[in-house]
This record gives sequence, structure tokens and C-alpha cells, in this order.
Amino acid sequence: MKNLKKIICAVLAITLAVLTFAGCGGSKEKALTATEGKLVMATNASFPPYEFKDGNDFAGIDVEIAGKIAEQLGLELEIKDVEFGSIIGGVETGKFDMGMAGMTVTDERKKSVNFSDSYATGVQTVIVKEDSAIKSLDDLKGDGSMKFGVQQDTTGDIYASDTAENGGYGEENIIRYKTGNEAVLALVSGKVDAVIIDNEPAKSYVASNKGLTILDGAWVEEQYAIAISKDNEELLTKVNEALNALIDDGTVKSIIDKYISAK
Repeated sequence: MKNLKKIICAVLAITLAVLTFAGCGGSKEKALTATEGKLVMATNASFPPYEFKDGNDFAGIDVEIAGKIAEQLGLELEIKDVEFGSIIGGVETGKFDMGMAGMTVTDERKKSVNFSDSYATGVQTVIVKEDSAIKSLDDLKGDGSMKFGVQQDTTGDIYASDTAENGGYGEENIIRYKTGNEAVLALVSGKVDAVIIDNEPAKSYVASNKGLTILDGAWVEEQYAIAISKDNEELLTKVNEALNALIDDGTVKSIIDKYISAK
């Protein structure tokens, strides 16, 4: 009888272990969204040429790269257009599988999410009016005489609002807007003296708004990558594998070249 009890206990223990392992495997599959067949990407579609709306469709560098990654993973890409500042939090909590929005890798963001390998280099530049007294980056001051427009929660916002000792202009001299376009319109109407934003969107905004110019030189250089939840190491690995394959075969370069002239 005692031996029978031992056998029953052993069988129960093994069964429990198998069920526990199966449960873990199921969670992992769900994290990769394989059961739903979708890869949900959060973006902010007001950042051309990385992401923007073309009629009712999404377009841009990040959109096309994400589409190719989804193909590699055998998933359907689903894009959610949200405020830029909500992307990291949404990825962190699992609301979105990943975030792509000209997303710069920073130490602060790495506390909340993991990042893929980099796929592009971003350059922060400064837009001013053509008749502005600001003629170079050296003319920018954080002494209260200038107001700087930025898109909220972007690295332009983070760096510019920092102290002078860290290369910023001070929180009190920064005016935040939900989109880069709103910041540029504020510049056009004279509400700010300069806008700090990524160089490629800056080109688009200057082209569509007469009387604006981009100051020579890079204000800050940074690396763009894909934000993924720290709880989803499997997806991070698979996205990196797909991304690097697309980099190696020239797909990423061809997508970037399609939107950004080499000149």
C-alpha cells in the first residue's frame, strides 16, 4: 500500500510538472502573438519619412521595415497610431508587441523596455525662420531669451530640456507639442524661436512651410531601434534575426534610400 501511494504521488508530481511547463510554453507563444497571427506595432504617424499617413494607409521607413519583419515571422502587421509618449508604456505593459517611431535608444528608455539592434542613425537638427537672428547652433541660448519647440517625449524634448551643464537649454525655455508639425506651426506663427527635431522630418516640414531653414550641423546624433517588452525575450530574438537578415540582404538600405536621398 505504501509503495502504491508513492507511485501515485510520483505520477501526480510528474503530471503537475508537465502541466506547468505546458502553461509556460503557452504564455510564450502568446507573447510572440503566433496564436493571433499578428504583430502589433505602435507608432506615431506624424514623423515623415519614418512614419506618416498616405491617405488612409500608413507609409514610411519604419512601416515598410516592420512589414518585412512581420513577413519573416509569418505574421500580419497591425499598426496602432498613438501619441509618441504612450509608446514605451504600451510596449512595456504588453499592449503593443513593439514600438517603431524613429525611436532613439536611451539609457532611460532601456530601464522600461529592451531594444533591437539599430537599423538607422538619426540626427537631431534645428529649424528656424530664414530671417531669424539665429544663424548657427552656437547662437542658441538657454538664458531665457529664446523659446524652443519640441515634440513631447522625444529625444529632442529630453535633451533640450536638460540643464546647460548637460548641453540643454533648461526646462523653462521649452514648449512641448504633441506632434512635430504642431511645433513647426508654432515656429511659423512666432510662438517659438526654434524647433529641435530629427533631420529627415525637418526637411519635410521646411519643404512644406515657406520661410524656414535648417541650421548647418548636427545638434545630436543617435541610433534608432525597435522597442520590445522586457518580458518578451523570444520576440526580441526573432525580431533581431529578421532585422539582421533584412540588413544583410540590402532590404533595409533599399527602404531607407527610397525615402531619403543620398544627396
